[in-house]
Amino acid sequence: MGRFDWHLEENIFQLHRDLASKKYHHDRYSSFYITDPKQRHIHKAIVRDRVLHHAIVRILTPIFEPTFIAKSFSCRVGKGTHKGVSAVELMTRQVSKNYTRPCFALKCDIKKFFNSINHRHLLAILERRIADPDTIWLLRDIVGSFRTDLSDVFNDRGLPIGNLTSQLFANVYMNEFDQFVKHELRIQHYARYTDDFVILSSDMDYLLSLLEPIQSFLKRYLDLELHEGKTSIRKLGQGIDFLGYTILPHYRLVRTKTRRRIFKKVDQRIEEYHTGVMSRESLEQSLNSYLGVLCHANEYTMSEDLKNRFWFELKSTN
Repeated sequence: MGRFDWHLEENIFQLHRDLASKKYHHDRYSSFYITDPKQRHIHKAIVRDRVLHHAIVRILTPIFEPTFIAKSFSCRVGKGTHKGVSAVELMTRQVSKNYTRPCFALKCDIKKFFNSINHRHLLAILERRIADPDTIWLLRDIVGSFRTDLSDVFNDRGLPIGNLTSQLFANVYMNEFDQFVKHELRIQHYARYTDDFVILSSDMDYLLSLLEPIQSFLKRYLDLELHEGKTSIRKLGQGIDFLGYTILPHYRLVRTKTRRRIFKKVDQRIEEYHTGVMSRESLEQSLNSYLGVLCHANEYTMSEDLKNRFWFELKSTN
């Protein structure tokens, strides 16, 4: 935590005084890029603000968590990517009657999701559940501390990828869509992870008919648009791509892009080990992390290939 930690108690009390007197104002962000696997622009708040983010999430989560649907899997205790994939896999069995009937998946993604979140809409949603004016004042400062180039003179937009609050705010924002899907469209087989969602049905025409009301709701109430290049309908037999895995009848695989990326990363780690940049312990930890990804899929052959490549390289250096 650096300098903030050197005088932790004094800094915490000063933060409390600034909040109580409403002198607090969120500081600027530092930014950098990561590749995970696509390039993302991360904005990092200073330590004082990150401490506050944690406190906000701890207080707001119990307020909003009960409003979320069961099939929302992003950044929630007891959820996550593997639970999401397993839930969709179970739904494919339900829709296909244990793979004896057709099953189709409408797969959608929101265009520039975090950059597009409308501050005015988000704050209105938050204010419906939070009556305390001091809390609303603080949330307005947090939300307003960041804006993207998608903002205009009428609407500020964007949440920083990097804030803990952004994860909660994203779920609060998309919960509006979840409720529309479940209570207005009455869709039974639906799952979402952040802005990535899938709807299953035995009727392709029914899925096609959902596109217009989905697009209309997202645009009218959330100021969001579907990513046309990532909207598709596929048969279960073709594989349903969700959260890094491809779900097929009776089994699941790691998707092809993930497979290539894992082999590439392992080769990079082995090279780093050979050049002394990485220790053997770190190399083994890296391998185990990739094997952990594969253990959630039917990837025995790929797991063995990775282990053989790993041990061959180690033996060659001994």
